[in-house]
Amino acid sequence: MCGIVGYIGENQAAPILLDGLAKLEYRGYDSAGIAVYNGQEIVMEKSMGRLKILEELTHGGATMPGTVGIGHTRWATHGSPSDTNAHPHFNKEHSIVVVHNGIIENYGKLKTMLENKGYEFLSETDTEVLVHLLTEYYDGDPIPAIEKVMRRVEGSYALGIMFRDDPSHLYAARKDSPLIVGASAKGNLIASDVPAILRYTREVYYLENEEIVRLSADGVEFFNIDNEKVEKNVTVIDWDLDAAEKGGYEHFMLKEIYEQPKAVRDTISPRLKDSDVVIEELGMTDEEIRAVQKICIVACGSAYHAGVTGKYVLERMARIPVEVDLASEFRYRDPIYQEGTLAIVISQSGETADSLAALREAQQHGVRVLGIVNVVGSSIAREADNVMYTWAGPEISVATTKAYSAQLAALYLLAMKFAWVRGTITREEFRTLQSDLEQIPEQIESLLGIKERVQRFAQRYLAADHMFFIGRGIDYAISLEGSLKLKEISYIHSEAYAAGELKHGTISLIEEGTLVVALATQEKLYPKTISNIVEVKTRGAFVLAVTNFGHKEIEKNADYVIYIPKTNEYFANSLAIIPLQLFAYYVSLGKGLDVDKPRNLAKSVTVE
Repeated sequence: MCGIVGYIGENQAAPILLDGLAKLEYRGYDSAGIAVYNGQEIVMEKSMGRLKILEELTHGGATMPGTVGIGHTRWATHGSPSDTNAHPHFNKEHSIVVVHNGIIENYGKLKTMLENKGYEFLSETDTEVLVHLLTEYYDGDPIPAIEKVMRRVEGSYALGIMFRDDPSHLYAARKDSPLIVGASAKGNLIASDVPAILRYTREVYYLENEEIVRLSADGVEFFNIDNEKVEKNVTVIDWDLDAAEKGGYEHFMLKEIYEQPKAVRDTISPRLKDSDVVIEELGMTDEEIRAVQKICIVACGSAYHAGVTGKYVLERMARIPVEVDLASEFRYRDPIYQEGTLAIVISQSGETADSLAALREAQQHGVRVLGIVNVVGSSIAREADNVMYTWAGPEISVATTKAYSAQLAALYLLAMKFAWVRGTITREEFRTLQSDLEQIPEQIESLLGIKERVQRFAQRYLAADHMFFIGRGIDYAISLEGSLKLKEISYIHSEAYAAGELKHGTISLIEEGTLVVALATQEKLYPKTISNIVEVKTRGAFVLAVTNFGHKEIEKNADYVIYIPKTNEYFANSLAIIPLQLFAYYVSLGKGLDVDKPRNLAKSVTVE
């Protein structure tokens, strides 16, 4: 959500800024802009719409010479998308320029104060407050001015700042919004995420909350909010740029769908050793695992759907009570914390604002927090008591696929570990689970072979207005994610329902030709799901069923059937979700939509 790039060094800044912003397009945006110091003044260009408009306006950056600059892609919060509201933002004298990711919660009060002092506002954004505050506090030394602003504002921010009076430096600061620093021999960079700078360096520093960085062409210095120098360790990024490129696929989403076997394999293989689950980063002794009395899983979006599956698996396999909360609701329902509670916070980016806030809320009440994240060094990874990484690699498409599958794999491993330690499964059951889990990557590969069938089926529903996904137990969790995938990239209204709830109102929406996707992978619930299929068929629905190999009798009731390989029912989500991802992808593709960057959405939701 919003993207920041900054550069200072020996090369021309504008082309680097544009290139970096292009690598951050997956975060979602509605406008873009760059500002560069040209040796005499700071010049700026910005526009509403896609980055290619800005690239054309600047001829790829050629019309904006200079070796220091900042750039931004904006996802509108305060103020509608427009050229005026786009970042960067100047002060009146064009002596200070700012880019900002986050939300300034007290901007209304600050704006009134500044207007009373004579400052004029040109945009509707909260960010313009920051540049005027900097002007108010600036007395020739940038860092004290930045510190005063940080103490005055409330909310979240990642800032990139240039001062015309100090052209040999670039400044940045953060609180609750991601920002990294890249160091190289030819210059130094700031960015919201690693892909933006990976072409130029693999050496990265992660800014902590309320830290400031001053970059020059040949060095970086870090300070805390009290203007004390901070020593930081560099992190070397070990995945290459190709991992973040399309590699011949038409879209990142399709590429990432095809990368799921590897993502799952990389997540489970290092942790299955000698008939045991070894999760070294869990940091819990067997005694501590046995002492867990309750688990709270907290997440947003697809990660929440993975958590719903985790609840079913952990409760049934390890016999531990599990609550699953949307992170945006967790703090506000005043949850009951009891001794022996473990909180599990799941996030692909590790920067999700609501999930990060929930983590801090739990820790304030003495609850141990385990983070399940995909990005090494992210905020959740750093702040959680322990972290379990999902080794999915960089995920660029806004609609998650491989990160979701890796999250499922991590939760399976966790459930197996807890179940074995707590004695709720036998050695024979453990070995069966291990064998079934190790087969999942190969089984996903086999399901990818049906993409042409799914594509042909998807062509029938390009003009659909409504669809429904139903299932029971783990199948309901699969339905949640299948429905989300469809709606977020095809813009078709889609809802997921626990199949047993159809009679309580939802079935009134079923009419002739309505597509109902029915998940039926849970053996004990199979007859009941068949009954639900019959109910919607009777009312005119067209039913697509996803079920296990061998359930041929479902063809008597469903209009179209997709079979998944047999596996342990705990792991069915990892297979059944594959055709649903492909279905969503091909519906969106058939409608001519922007599959990787759906409207109004951002990859990493870093504001509430």
